[in-house]
Amino acid sequence: MKTTLVGIEHINHDVSTFWLKPEKSLRYTAGQYIEIYLTHKSPDERGQKHWFTLSASPTEEFIGITSKFAGNKGSTFKKTLFSLKPGAEIQISEPMGDFVLPKDEKIPLVFVAGGIGVTPFRSIIKWLIDTREKRNIQVILAASTKTDIVFEKLFEKYRAQLDEVIGERLTAKKIIQLIGNPDDKRIYVSGPEPMVETLIKDLEALGIAKDQLVGDYFPGYTNL
Repeated sequence: MKTTLVGIEHINHDVSTFWLKPEKSLRYTAGQYIEIYLTHKSPDERGQKHWFTLSASPTEEFIGITSKFAGNKGSTFKKTLFSLKPGAEIQISEPMGDFVLPKDEKIPLVFVAGGIGVTPFRSIIKWLIDTREKRNIQVILAASTKTDIVFEKLFEKYRAQLDEVIGERLTAKKIIQLIGNPDDKRIYVSGPEPMVETLIKDLEALGIAKDQLVGDYFPGYTNL
């Protein structure tokens, strides 16, 4: 599907949200992702297609993706993306994925985000605010520095319990320490692939049932 870049919102020193207008109405569920096709000259091994979680809510006028720019260390895809100007045309896939809210509104939720892995939670919380649906949610944000934390004001607006883990490695034991009794909770983990895989494995080892865990990893990121 063809979309048009209508604006770029700079979130912090290296994170930006790209707002896209689809050529036709796009239906999706908060927390889902898309694949973006961005043709450019001399692409590196990362290629011309990348997966992005939609950071926008279905209640918003445009669809949005939020990405972190790694400067000279970044892929040719990312360098091309961050060089785009409003009016550029971008091809995307249909939204997909099951990193979404459970139908049962009574299940207490824990959202664990490592770095840019916060994007699906931005989509979900914005949707909950706009639809005025109240759920029991705790958000745990892990980042290298305080300035790397994004969207925390949105979580505070929703009055979710917010915990930040700054400058230290987030572990399964730390998560359990922050959430208390995990027995009835659904834990969503999003972030760099190695982080998500390790946390889910370690949470299971600590006795968390598989059906309590939902993972969404970001390929290509090795740290926060």
